[in-house]
Amino acid sequence: MMKKQLTGIRGDSPLQSAIRAGNLELVLEIISQSPEEELKELLSKQNNSCETALYVAAENGHLDILKELIRYHDIGLASFKARNGFDAFHIAAKNGHLEILKVLMEAFPEISMTVDLSNTTVLHTAAAQGHIEVVNFLLEKGNSLVTIAKSNGKTVLHSSARNGYMEVVKALVSKEPEIAMRIDKKGQTALHMAVKGQNLELVDELVKLNPSLANMVDAKGNTALHIATRKGRLQVVQKLLDCREINTDVINKSGETALDTAEKNGRLEIANFLQHHGAQSAKSIKSPTTNMALELKQTVSDIKSGVHNQLEHTIKTQRRMQGIAKRINKMHTEGLNNAINSNIVVAVLIATVAFAAIFNVPGQYPEKPSELSPGMSPGEAYIAPDIGFMIFIIFDSTALFISLAVVIVQTSVVVIERKAKRQMMAVINKLMWVACVLISVAFIAMSYIIVGDHKELAIAATALGTLIMAATLGTLCYWVIAHRLEASRLRSLRTTMSSRQSMSMSMMSGSENEYKTVYAI
Repeated sequence: MMKKQLTGIRGDSPLQSAIRAGNLELVLEIISQSPEEELKELLSKQNNSCETALYVAAENGHLDILKELIRYHDIGLASFKARNGFDAFHIAAKNGHLEILKVLMEAFPEISMTVDLSNTTVLHTAAAQGHIEVVNFLLEKGNSLVTIAKSNGKTVLHSSARNGYMEVVKALVSKEPEIAMRIDKKGQTALHMAVKGQNLELVDELVKLNPSLANMVDAKGNTALHIATRKGRLQVVQKLLDCREINTDVINKSGETALDTAEKNGRLEIANFLQHHGAQSAKSIKSPTTNMALELKQTVSDIKSGVHNQLEHTIKTQRRMQGIAKRINKMHTEGLNNAINSNIVVAVLIATVAFAAIFNVPGQYPEKPSELSPGMSPGEAYIAPDIGFMIFIIFDSTALFISLAVVIVQTSVVVIERKAKRQMMAVINKLMWVACVLISVAFIAMSYIIVGDHKELAIAATALGTLIMAATLGTLCYWVIAHRLEASRLRSLRTTMSSRQSMSMSMMSGSENEYKTVYAI
């Protein structure tokens, strides 16, 4: 009865309920009795929390069941996210199921880059929970995850330091020491986060890694000493003061030193300890030189913080631009492939029409020897001596062989590089223009024969065809020439610019010239 009630609350399918209960035998029975399409639908079904069968198995650590399920999954299905933003790989990392992660990573290596709604990586989630074995496993696979911050700017080191996970912090800084200098959107370092807790060994580890951390200020001008004082962490304050480089007289944006903060928040024991170590209040710091030095130091720190945030923003923008460039390149490749396919179809069509037209001439051929006129040979068309037919034969056969040549090239030559493919398409397109003109002339020549005495009809067809073909080919030629002139102009501009301007101009001209909305090849 309880099982039915829970199933109803969660909205689990029978397969998800069997997985949640760890019933491998029932899971295998359901899978074996389900047709392929029904099984695919069953595996992709999500309960009220948008959890799939694979997610449930990963969340509950049922390794044997997950190994069975993974056989019927691709990367798309395995990447389905629940309402909490986690997929199967992410929830396994959160719960510390190392063996589950190994199986999923072996099946889908790219799944390790998954993030949730706040841009939290699996490494971040595992580190925030203190799962050191999972952290070491992910770090062995590469250190790219270490540098990815959440949407609030906090790195994996921020979270592990805040939660006091010493082993995790050591593993992270040994893999990527520079991460200790990273700040979040509040300007806080990992040391700012560590002093909010009570792990003295962790605070000491970060200070020893880089003593300058002790004097770095956040967006409000607070050092780690300010924060530890406000939190009432006496032992942490004592540990910070062991650092020779620490400046106890930094004034934050509220006009307070650490001593002022201690007195303001009633931390009398900490205040006495700070005074014993020579800390001063903001009012007692009267030296203009000292104030100027502090202001300069604060300004430099603010600049560093701003530059760092700008660099992060620039890197993200570059990544987005690279993604856009890849999509545009894909669109161009697809466009060229579509043009190639279209050319093949048109070439075959022209060749078919040209071939059929030669053997289906108006008036046909003499079917009996008695029907042969004087001077005619068997198989000769009645209209063969006509000058219009001779023109038709020459132009029609030329169009036929040009089209066949295009078909042979298109079906025999495989071009991979896009520039070479465009060059080949430019030549083939011109040949198709010629073939279309030739087949048009052949049609007009034949029209003068079949209209008989009504030559005005043939003249009208000639005028109409000439107008349409001239307008079409004229427009295409204009596009080709305009495209070439624009490319030549931009190349000339690039050669006259300085190195930096040349780089930006190259990017502008590349996007302007390479990604025209429409142009003739």
